[in-house]
Parts: sequence; structure tokens; C-alpha cells
Amino acid sequence: MHIETRLPKVGTTIFSVMSQLALEYKAVNLGQGFPDFEPPDALCEALTRAMHEGHNQYAPGIGVARLREQIARKTERSYGRRVSADTEVTVTSGATEAIFAAIAATVRAGDEVIVFDPAYDCYEPAINLQDARAVHLPLSLPDFSIDWQRVRDAITPKTRMIIVNTPHNPSGAIFSEADLDALADVVRDTDIVVLSDEVYEHIVYDGALHQSVLRHPELAARSFVVSSFGKTWHCTGWKVGYCVAPKPLSVEFRKVHQYLTFCTFSPAQFAFAEVLEKMPEHADQLSAFYQEKRDRFRALLAGSRLKLLDVPGGYFQLVDYSEIRDSDDINFSEWLVRECGVAGVPLTPFYETPPSSRLLRLCFAKNDATMEAGAERLCAL
Repeated sequence: MHIETRLPKVGTTIFSVMSQLALEYKAVNLGQGFPDFEPPDALCEALTRAMHEGHNQYAPGIGVARLREQIARKTERSYGRRVSADTEVTVTSGATEAIFAAIAATVRAGDEVIVFDPAYDCYEPAINLQDARAVHLPLSLPDFSIDWQRVRDAITPKTRMIIVNTPHNPSGAIFSEADLDALADVVRDTDIVVLSDEVYEHIVYDGALHQSVLRHPELAARSFVVSSFGKTWHCTGWKVGYCVAPKPLSVEFRKVHQYLTFCTFSPAQFAFAEVLEKMPEHADQLSAFYQEKRDRFRALLAGSRLKLLDVPGGYFQLVDYSEIRDSDDINFSEWLVRECGVAGVPLTPFYETPPSSRLLRLCFAKNDATMEAGAERLCAL
């Protein structure tokens, strides 16, 4: 039987490949972006309590009401944007599902979607499955900023969506107020919708403010904003996220969500509702928590031959390895695992047309022992 693939360019993700290599060679895994420490005790206790209290069956498709109400309150507290818990907040099975649902709900065959390279790898497959085309625009090196004139030049009558990501994965670059204004200027008087991937929203450093599109009324009125409880609460395996969008967009989003997963893991929704209510300070403290890890990781690598790029947000450190080895990033990543026992993630898979840089992504959402073990091996290169 012949099956014609809908995704001919898609194979196993680079994150899975590198994690599997790390297991095979017993390497220190600084590749895939997950913490190797546990969620807060209060969250785990709330999850157990929710299961014992009988919250084990289907949740409402759009999310447990108590959780949606807490999300709405957090949105107003964090960004000054008042949203309706009933019509503008939808709980999803992770941020990846929310991204797919937003694209499937609004992008049609023949449409164009602008993405910025290096781009997270789930964007383009979702676009392709709608028989639409991803238009790749490179971020400007070395700071991974957006050239807004280049964005204006890329707009055509077929442009349906622009996907932005702040803090950015893999670079950690963050939006400024000027970026929000520039984006608003690009989409003004058009039917272009914005998909803003903000899963690292609470991880920005050095006193900076996360510039969510929700802070910008004009953008908020035409945007899907995607967030992740897994990133904020150190439990990526729970796969719980949410989308905030104005009612007309949420109506279409929920149509897709209803037949994609229908609803999300019930006990976790009750648990998140409880901790959001009782521990609102957790998100506010996350930047300081990760800034300590960022600074410690950078100090541990200070004696290495790696050049450390700035990290304004997120929990990844980009390093330039050109003084160590003159090879492409995929070969270098594989060599690093086999010969040095450290797993990182190459940047090439995040690009349609990769530049000739020599960069590797390392994750510092790790406990001290993991960071020290990885840094010791990297400093020996």
C-alpha cells in the first residue's frame, strides 16, 4: 500500500535525537529543554488531592472554569489586559496543541504565514498541513532581532498570519515596546492575525519586562497568545497550556480544539487553579530563580573556549564553538556527545536556510550538579 506523506520534510525532532544520543552515551543532557528538578511540592500535592477528590473524568472542553478564571486574573495582573474567562481563555494539552489549533483555525490553503528563523520546529508542519506556505525571514545576528522593514517587504495579499516568539527559543531574545509598535504597524488595516508564542513569558532577566502582545490593545485584538504551565511550573511532562484570544478568534480556535484533544488532563487543571490562587507570587519569582541559574552556568563556562552569547530571556545559552572545532553544528553536536559526554542542540534544524555560524544551544534549566558536570566537560575541550 502506497501512502503519500503530508509532511515529507519531517522526521524525528532534533530534540528527541539528541536526547536519545545522550542516553546512549550516558552524556550530560543539556539539550532538550526540560528541568531535571521537580515542580513545587504544593503543585504535586494539589494534583494528588484533585485525583482523590474525584476529578478524573472529562473536563469541560474549553477548560475547568476555576482555572480559566485564574488565568484571566493572572493576565490582568501581569499585562493589564482584562479578558473574559468564558469567551477568551481556552485550556489546551500543552502549548504545541494551542499553536496547531490557532494555525488550523485561521490559515487556509494557499495562505502564507511569516515565521522568523531560527524558528521552533512545530510551526511549519502545522502550516503545511493546511496546504499553506511558511515564509521564512531570518532574524538579524548577533542579537536575533527582527528587521521590520524586511517583514513589510514580505507582506503579500496571501499573508494570513505572522508568528512571533518572545522570549525567543533558541536565542533568548526578547521583544521591546518598539517591536510591539512595529508589529502593530505591519498588520494595521489588514486581515493578518498574530500568533504569539510566549511560553517563556515569566523568564526574562536583568529587570526587563516581558512585552506580551497582550500589553498592546491593537495587537491583542487580533492575536492568539499561547502560554505554558509546563515551562512556568517545571512540569513539562504534564502538557498543559492555554490560549488567550479575543472572542471571534477563540470561537474558531475552540472548534479545532474540540476535535483535536477535546479536553485536557482534568486533575492537573484543578491543581493549577489551586496554586494560581494560593501562590500567585510563583510566576513573579521565576525570573530571579532562573537568572541565578543563568549566571551560575555562565560563570562555570567562563574558563572554556566557548563564546557565550547574551541571554535576555528563556532558559537556553547559545555558545559559539568555532574556537574548538570547525565543523557544522550537527556534526559538532554528535561529536560532543560521543567524545565529550555532553548533549546540546544544533541550530541548523531551526532554519530553512542556515547561516554559516557555529552555534549550539545548551539548556540551564538544570540542578547544580548537572550544570557542574556539563561545564566541567565543556571546559576540558
